[in-house]
Amino acid sequence: MKSAEMTAADFDAPWFSPPEHLSLGGNGVHVWRANLDQSPSQIALFQNDLDDNERSRADRFYFSRDRERFIVARGVLRAILGRYLNRAPNSLSFRYSTHGKPALFSESDLDTIQFNLSHSHGTALYAVSRGREVGVDLEFIRGDLEAEQIAERFFSHSENETLRALPLSLRTYAFFLCWTRKEAYIKARGEGLSLPLDQFDVSLIPGEPAALLNTRSDSDEAHRWSLRNLTAASGYAAALATEGRDWTLSCWQWPQLGNQL
Repeated sequence: MKSAEMTAADFDAPWFSPPEHLSLGGNGVHVWRANLDQSPSQIALFQNDLDDNERSRADRFYFSRDRERFIVARGVLRAILGRYLNRAPNSLSFRYSTHGKPALFSESDLDTIQFNLSHSHGTALYAVSRGREVGVDLEFIRGDLEAEQIAERFFSHSENETLRALPLSLRTYAFFLCWTRKEAYIKARGEGLSLPLDQFDVSLIPGEPAALLNTRSDSDEAHRWSLRNLTAASGYAAALATEGRDWTLSCWQWPQLGNQL
């Protein structure tokens, strides 16, 4: 079987069942994939692990399916982090940056764990590392989206030129490649949309490796980060942004959510 551990230069990584005993060193980045559509009994178990803030957020969803997917997404996050920390999922506490990026409260060595999550429709991705910032973004590819108009508003001049030069049949997919790579990078930075999307360039041509090409504010910034394309599931675009370049990637399928992707 091909190893689940791959270098940052590899383009797409497959998904494997995780080992019983997980090891995450400083040069490792793990990405987990999970299915959010679960049975009522499983949803109830995840809900029991959430804190009051998460339950309150879940209650704000109007549609039950959205509420249930949020509960599963947070429950799986707690379960994954609990595996690395040898902690019960309901014992974990979170804090949030001014731009909403979640982190673990500093308790003993918990602050060495960095993580980020993204979910769209019924799929979620979780990025986990030690000692380096990570960001992940996942988007369901919508054919009815006015992609080129959105790109004109948010993407850089160079990215728009590249997008317009592509065959019409590739532009929607290229748009989502660009969007997820930009989102993954700003999520890793923890700045949200306070960092304008047109102030840095990413690669977007389908079939080419993901890359942060340049940044306007700091010419050296692009060299401090790595971008990776992720093949999450059919009909999705996804990207991972990681601080540094000396790391390896392992992609795990959350084992308790079935093989429905």
